[in-house]
Amino acid sequence: MENEVTYTMPRIGDKAPSFKAKTTQGDINFPEDFKGKWIILFSHPADFTPVCTSEFMTFGSMAADFEALNCQLVGLSIDGLYSHIAWLRTIQEKNRIQGNEKYRS
Repeated sequence: MENEVTYTMPRIGDKAPSFKAKTTQGDINFPEDFKGKWIILFSHPADFTPVCTSEFMTFGSMAADFEALNCQLVGLSIDGLYSHIAWLRTIQEKNRIQGNEKYRS
């Protein structure tokens, strides 16, 4: 077909694809919203998984350090916005119970 488009899996060194998304921090237009900044795209397979949660919390606790370096964190997964919101609330509640207030969403 003349109008058929073929997509390939991105490889290391390729430019990240442009996308728009509704996030827990509001709407984003990637990469346009982040011009002039370094970006870390943090991808995790699913919300509510133990390893992803600890990695997510670690990145969250370091957000101010990254911002000081003009670097923005952007987390990606296949889960929907409502799942992300529930996951964030669960993380925040567990941190309050454990007395860890360093984490921010």
